[in-house]
Amino acid sequence: MAYYNELAQRSDLVERTLATLAHYFEAAAARHATRRVYKTTLRELQALSNRELADLGLHRSELSRVAWEAAYGVNAN
Repeated sequence: MAYYNELAQRSDLVERTLATLAHYFEAAAARHATRRVYKTTLRELQALSNRELADLGLHRSELSRVAWEAAYGVNAN
């Protein structure tokens, strides 16, 4: 006697859907963490005085680029 079972196909669809959702949420969490590093770095750099920035070899116009490089690890040029 033969039986046909569609449950395997449905569970495959559910597994793929859940994997896609998990991937989406992992990517969103990674983007959020990277953005948080950028914002924190920028906020800390902006809190420094011009003299402190000069000691670091930075100008205020460079703060966004430096924070971007710290967060994303790439050259913003």
